[in-house]
Amino acid sequence: MARWIAFTLAFASFLAAAHTATLGVVYTEGGFVEGKSKKIGILNTSYIDSFKGIPFAAPPSVLQKAERHPGWSGTLKATDYKPRCLQATLSQTDTRGSTDCLYLNIWVPHSGKSVSTNLPVMVWIYGGAYLFGAAEGANFLGNQLYDGEELALRGNVIVVTFNYRLGPLGFLSTGDANAPGNYGLWDQHMAIAWVKRNIAAFGGNPNNITIFGESAGAASVSLQTLTPYNVGLIKRAISQSGTGLCSWAIQRDPLHWAKQVAQKVGCPVDDSAALVNCLRVTDPKAITLAYKLDLSNLSYPVVHYLAFSPVIDGDFIPDEPHNLFSNAADVDYMAGANNMDGHLFAGMDLAVVNEPLQKISQDEVQKLISDLTLPKTSTGADVAYDLYTSNWGPNPAQELMKRTVIDAETDYIFLVPTQEALAYHAMTARTGKTFSYLFSHPSRMPIYPNWVGADHADDLQYIFAKPFTTPLAYRPQDRDVSSAMIAYWTNFAATGDPNQGLSKVPTSWLPYGTQYGQYLEINNDITYKSMKQGLRSSFVHFWVHTYRNLPSV
Repeated sequence: MARWIAFTLAFASFLAAAHTATLGVVYTEGGFVEGKSKKIGILNTSYIDSFKGIPFAAPPSVLQKAERHPGWSGTLKATDYKPRCLQATLSQTDTRGSTDCLYLNIWVPHSGKSVSTNLPVMVWIYGGAYLFGAAEGANFLGNQLYDGEELALRGNVIVVTFNYRLGPLGFLSTGDANAPGNYGLWDQHMAIAWVKRNIAAFGGNPNNITIFGESAGAASVSLQTLTPYNVGLIKRAISQSGTGLCSWAIQRDPLHWAKQVAQKVGCPVDDSAALVNCLRVTDPKAITLAYKLDLSNLSYPVVHYLAFSPVIDGDFIPDEPHNLFSNAADVDYMAGANNMDGHLFAGMDLAVVNEPLQKISQDEVQKLISDLTLPKTSTGADVAYDLYTSNWGPNPAQELMKRTVIDAETDYIFLVPTQEALAYHAMTARTGKTFSYLFSHPSRMPIYPNWVGADHADDLQYIFAKPFTTPLAYRPQDRDVSSAMIAYWTNFAATGDPNQGLSKVPTSWLPYGTQYGQYLEINNDITYKSMKQGLRSSFVHFWVHTYRNLPSV
């Protein structure tokens, strides 16, 4: 009887919503939810519904997988973002957020007089080094960075964002059954599965779900396509500056970092079961603050200090990521990097790269490249240095030397593992299509040298349409970039082909193939000449083949 009443109410709500082009109250597996409806445009011919703060799992226990949410009575008012997952502040002296954080947000566009049905669904996974971040993102010039409204409207797609656990609470592992880790990845999986089960009630197509993300979110996207748990859930995926093959995407010595956290909060370290049992009754804020990414006393590149990441647990990630691409054989995959993705990291490793009046020395460049090649023998450092300085000549200019540092970090941290993941995907694909890109629209940060290209995370503002939502802060060329990226991304989400869909694109984007390595360069001047081949192929070959075959220390 209760089911029949629920169905009747949901159907009546749907009929009322259809008349006003808004969803009204939506019935989900947990109960009824009601969001906000907004008219769009001068003539009010379009609407968008937003639902913020829908729980997709129950509040999780420390170092345990989350469980399904038990549901609620009455109608849940889904009108505001919920707190982010507990994490350190950027200063790492305090915490923010909550352990009760597993909530998601949905934007649904409608045009005309009827509500949308069967729309493509785009599920966003945020980045932040697996330490920081939230579903809504940073406050950017008066609005939230990951507000999905404009992307949903311009691409005629449903946009979903969600929280997942971070830092030690999300990724601490003892490397055994006592704390297998990957709790943050399980959170992501639960959000994706919730969308699969419930999105039809919001007008989405549960068989056309695209997951997309940036940095740690991009590596998460990659790993979510590789796990056997998501086979059949995900139709397409987009990785922006990160894949599961990145050096920082998998923590190889999780017990070392688990012991460090345990020691700082006074838990035993000699027995992993005792260690975990102690942590589970310890204040989660103390656990979170027990790890600090110290950027002031770096002995080697900051990328090597990222402690809490996914692990090969024999379950969610049952094997080395490069052995799991058969699980993504029917997933359409788009991946790329920014042409100076490594600039952010280079600036932390060698501040001199951003100081126009200070000179960088050849010794500093050589040490940086040597440190990137750890744990290989000195032969690896020598070969890498010779490759990266082959265009220097006898008296290299300061700009060239600083660019070399950025290129080396970009290649090692992001670009090469992205190209490798694309190759694996293309080689193992059955029905899945593969697309590669390089984003090169220059950074607009005024404190950077004017020669700096697209820095890490520079692409986010364009995907989420900030040049349109905050027009006075941007130039017409920035709106061109944003329009093109939204068209390619949402076309891909709709059809699996960035060229085919509701949105017009500047030029045709050819699929990636291992023979020629086709990729699209994305900036404010996209023409047929933007379709290129063999992205930094000699450097990719070095890191993937030459470097790996060198002896280790």
